[in-house]
Amino acid sequence: MSESETLPLYMRRSEFDPAPELGALRDKEGVARVRTPFGIEAWLVTRHADVREVLGDAERFRLAQRGIPELPGAPKLSEEDLAVLRAGNLLGVDPPEHTRLRRMLTPEFTIRRMRRLEPRITSIVEQHLDAMESAGPPADLVSSFALPIPSLVICELLGVPYEDRDGFQHRTTRMLDMSVPIQERMALQMESRAYMAGLVARNRAEPGEELLGMLVREHGDELTSNELIGIGALLLLAGHETTSNMLSLGTLALLRHPDQLELLRKEPERIDAAVEELLRWLSIVHSGTFKVTTTEVELSGQTIGPGELVACALPAANRDPALLPDADRLDITRGEPGHVAFGHGVHHCLGAPLARMEMRIAFPALLRRFPGLRLAGPEARFRSFNIVYGLASLEVAW
Repeated sequence: MSESETLPLYMRRSEFDPAPELGALRDKEGVARVRTPFGIEAWLVTRHADVREVLGDAERFRLAQRGIPELPGAPKLSEEDLAVLRAGNLLGVDPPEHTRLRRMLTPEFTIRRMRRLEPRITSIVEQHLDAMESAGPPADLVSSFALPIPSLVICELLGVPYEDRDGFQHRTTRMLDMSVPIQERMALQMESRAYMAGLVARNRAEPGEELLGMLVREHGDELTSNELIGIGALLLLAGHETTSNMLSLGTLALLRHPDQLELLRKEPERIDAAVEELLRWLSIVHSGTFKVTTTEVELSGQTIGPGELVACALPAANRDPALLPDADRLDITRGEPGHVAFGHGVHHCLGAPLARMEMRIAFPALLRRFPGLRLAGPEARFRSFNIVYGLASLEVAW
């Protein structure tokens, strides 16, 4: 079967672009019923204004407490089991529970706090560029640059031993791959929780200076161990998986658009705008969390009753002509056009300041170090079935 037959509509891509049928849906109806991997139907929302409305209203659009456990073949989980899996997962709870958890974490992810990390991130980037230069071309940009840098940063921030990275990177990649059997994905999720449970127990006994230790010291009486495990597991997964895919896909996008690459080389001060445009144009998170309507709502003229499942197509929303003109074109001079690549509303990505900083440092450093950077070897391999879109490999030379 082809990807178009097996992937839900909101995950279909043509390399960098949302599938043509997704753009057609946005430009014609805006909202339509689609089949989800959970074996049930949902309303797919594709326009920028509608997506912001759904994501920005946690009263009318609550988090759907459905997902992997309901996929065909998934092991049956009790309500107690599901509650344990949701504990501490910011993407799995709504206010007021979400508000309580986020309040404890937000101080660690402010722009001011992130700036303290800037020298260390710069050092990590330079070390990996040194290693690439020493080994010589060609190199797989994914394994030598895009993946290890965010992994090392989030490990240091959380207090996760970097030598454990092969294990958690393997688990994460398989867990987010929709083509992997559901039983294996659930087993890997349990392995990830067991791993994080060990780290939490060590920090309970002897809190370190990193994020997990800080949470134990400052909020240990407010947070259960299951909540600490959930927080740690989510930040570890999101902290390396998303930024690494942005670094590799973003580099490929620039190499495929030499005019944009040359502009960024000549005018590196454009990096902030370039990062925002790459975030918008690539939209590596397909849909974010699913929602359920709590009342009757209307989106793009379509009435949706209460209790209905709603999914947001973030790539389609970020390419909406109503958002900005010629939205399918990559243009790093645009600045910040209000994209939803990090989501919107109460569940807006907590780690957005960290991701932006990593990209602002890594892209210019890569282009400075290798002025002749070019594609080499086999074609880049896109990870079509992954919940976070990206590349499996990217061979480059210089």
